Amino acid sequence: MVSGMSASAEASSTPPPTDRRSRRRLETIEEILDIAQDIMTEDGVNALTLSEVARRLGVQPPSLYKYFDSLLAVYDALFERGQRIHYEALQRAAQGAAPGLPALHAMLDASGRWCLANSPIAQLLFSRPVPGFEPTEASLEPSVAMVQLQRDALADAVEHGQLGPGAASDEAVWFLSIFIIGSLSQAIANEPDLPWGTGRFTPLLPRLVDLLVALYPPAG
Repeated sequence: MVSGMSASAEASSTPPPTDRRSRRRLETIEEILDIAQDIMTEDGVNALTLSEVARRLGVQPPSLYKYFDSLLAVYDALFERGQRIHYEALQRAAQGAAPGLPALHAMLDASGRWCLANSPIAQLLFSRPVPGFEPTEASLEPSVAMVQLQRDALADAVEHGQLGPGAASDEAVWFLSIFIIGSLSQAIANEPDLPWGTGRFTPLLPRLVDLLVALYPPAG
């Protein structure tokens, strides 16, 4: 049996297989994850079951155990895939912006847009909606890389005189997470159908990021 961790790693980090059987296996894993995400989008994160995935896939539930050894393994693979795609969105945003605060603004904006467009996966990534689910160390790797992007942008902001030295700290990273999750959770709870950047909450995110200047004033 293949665990959620190894299945997601197999689907995301290995070179494309050359033989037809291996390609079909990876395609089936991705199809299972797509179906699982559809179920969560339609009925909620906790509505996911292996029996429903199997029904939509057109197989008997035991057939899924060739790919995932449990429902939690499916959640883990969804977590890894979501974290990886989210990280890639932030990375692109940072690369297209000037260093420091502009990159932070761009990354948090990209994060908010992605999370609002992928609300069930965002809930899995950034809250604890599934009792008993803990992501594996391997599935957390993209999240660690995402935090490092933020750390690098904060360090650049200090280097360019946009923020004081205290911004190069864990505390500043925590502030960033509070800013984005706070804006996002309010939008999802109260204005889930509004586009990002409209309504009462998401337009406030740039102003929240600008509070970093007050929290960590530049020297002089």
